[in-house]
Amino acid sequence: MLSLARPKVQVYSRDPGKFGSKNVLICHVSGFHPPDITIQLMKDEAELPNANQTDLAFKQGWRFHLTKNVAFTPLDGEKYSCRVTHGQKVSNYAWGELICIS
Repeated sequence: MLSLARPKVQVYSRDPGKFGSKNVLICHVSGFHPPDITIQLMKDEAELPNANQTDLAFKQGWRFHLTKNVAFTPLDGEKYSCRVTHGQKVSNYAWGELICIS
């Protein structure tokens, strides 16, 4: 039986962030097992509508990966993040912050 593998999460934008400029917020989640996972792209505490998600795929060792993205226009004072639910664990990853996962 395969052991639990926590996801590695990367949150970034298509273009460098600039307030008032259209962009795409992207959340890439990889290396996780089992495949039961939920990704939400958030503005403050609300989920952004009309997000697109790739099909769930896997690599060697049954480690899964998934990407979700949504068009957005960042404004000063707003916080954007990726909320990942894997098993019972819910984690938030902010856009614009360096995230290190061991």
